[in-house]
Amino acid sequence: MKIQEFTKDVEKNVQKCAALSEDAQKKLNAIVTFIDPSEQIEAVKKMDESLPLYGVPIAIKDNFNTKGIRTTASSRILDNYVPIYDATVIKKLKDAGAILFAKTSMDELGMGGTNLNAYTGKVNNPYDVNRISGGSSGGSAALVAEGVVPVAMGTDTGDSIRKPAAYCGIVGFKPTYGRISRYGVIPYASSLDHVGFFTTCIKDAARMLQVCAGRDDHDMTSSYEKIEEYEKNLNSDIRGKKIAILDNVMNSIEDQRIVDNFNEVIEKLEKRGAIVERVSMDETLLQTLLPVYLIIANAEACANHSNLDGVRFGMREEGHDLEEIMINSRTKGFSSAVRKRFVLGSYSLFVENQEKLFRKAQKVRRVIVDEYKKILEQYDCVIASAAPTVAPHPEDSVGEKMSDTYLVAENFMILGNMSGYPSLTLPSGFVEDLPIGINVTAKAFDEQNLLNICKAIEEETGLENHTAGGNHEL
Repeated sequence: MKIQEFTKDVEKNVQKCAALSEDAQKKLNAIVTFIDPSEQIEAVKKMDESLPLYGVPIAIKDNFNTKGIRTTASSRILDNYVPIYDATVIKKLKDAGAILFAKTSMDELGMGGTNLNAYTGKVNNPYDVNRISGGSSGGSAALVAEGVVPVAMGTDTGDSIRKPAAYCGIVGFKPTYGRISRYGVIPYASSLDHVGFFTTCIKDAARMLQVCAGRDDHDMTSSYEKIEEYEKNLNSDIRGKKIAILDNVMNSIEDQRIVDNFNEVIEKLEKRGAIVERVSMDETLLQTLLPVYLIIANAEACANHSNLDGVRFGMREEGHDLEEIMINSRTKGFSSAVRKRFVLGSYSLFVENQEKLFRKAQKVRRVIVDEYKKILEQYDCVIASAAPTVAPHPEDSVGEKMSDTYLVAENFMILGNMSGYPSLTLPSGFVEDLPIGINVTAKAFDEQNLLNICKAIEEETGLENHTAGGNHEL
């Protein structure tokens, strides 16, 4: 469903979503906490009906602080954490008239790409419940794809919005680093984390960006860059636009049906007047993306989550002294997958290892970004299939394995996090009734151009507002 389909009857909007969510939760296991909307409804009724999100129910990934509402980041150690303030972006959503509907499941603390390690269990794919939704923002993606809510918030550290969007057949948008404030968002890796969202169409993505974007003095990494009227300025005329196909990705995809779908979309863009050329990056550099990402992300996560000790807040396990309390709390509070990441992060931060691991990874990251920048200096965007396969079964999920087959194709969207460039995934078709997607990346703060190109793609695929659960009218 689209934002524009909602009525001004706030109670009716919420009741409809609530009715849809009952069956959806049984099917998807995507919600951690349902939010009582009563006070919000009364507050919204007093607001201007012309607000961009007036009365629109929105799902929130469970790593956004929500005042008075439990926020767990899908981790046992935060099972009893109730924030005393709203994240900046949550305040912006409320000011725009939105109704917070539910907190959604995620990979624990954002650490994963499958949504299999959440404290509340696996999130199921709306098109086939035996398959994964992708992660770490899988709960948000699943609810939008099922048609329960028109919009859901997510975060993206490696491809945590854009990969689930591909697997679930919806729009997943990660704007430029700094475009949206991260104040009040439980972090994973500070130099890679981005706030973004899921919608069912590009027009809604443009509206959401205008609501969420902006400088925030609480987040010193947020940008002063001008915010455009993204929705009003949407224009799908791509005549003369220069589009670069990232050949490294396309050449490594074995499923010819995905490649054929991609090529069909490209042909249609060329008929619209776009100039499409094929480019390649150094293959060795692209093969370092995942290991460099893991070193940097896990080191930063280790530092960011050192405060989760069971003493200051969060779940506490008893012990004979302070040290034992902290050890017991962190051991039982985190899954084995997260504890493993903390071990890797700590190892790379040891004084004797910093130069040869962490600092070296930072230097390689700079080389990768410089190479990527050279391509985007010559083109309006870089495009490739968002994933080399349809949503896999849990046992077939590659995750973060150093797979020779899909090392580049599975992980290339990390480029958007390392560079901070705006990057969007949108549906492009289906393979055996399962959705597949295309990923498009543009220059820093060039979101308007990116949205315009994606709007042209959406018009050619005809998949605007398509959901697994059907188009529910409100």
